[in-house]
Amino acid sequence: MITIIKKLFGIGPSTDFAQLVKSGAIILDVRSKGEFESGHIRGALNIPVDQLRNNFSKLKDKSKPIITCCASGMRSASAKSILVNSGYTTVYNGGGWGSLQNKL
Repeated sequence: MITIIKKLFGIGPSTDFAQLVKSGAIILDVRSKGEFESGHIRGALNIPVDQLRNNFSKLKDKSKPIITCCASGMRSASAKSILVNSGYTTVYNGGGWGSLQNKL
């Protein structure tokens, strides 16, 4: 229960997204193609969340760190769940792409 509350309010150890990227993490932007084309983090891979299950082949190594992002953090949270439930072992919700970009 406490873990859920901590996650809900963002309490706990913070993730060093910049270090993850330097170490080779994939930034996975799960917004629509149109949203992605209007602005995104350089080098990010765009797979809309509703197409994620059909595109696992683009994320070959299930142990490679993946940082999900979207517009606000809702779709990226869903994408993280999909990935974790599909066997990806190191997945982080980066939240909104603009906010994540500022952390890199």
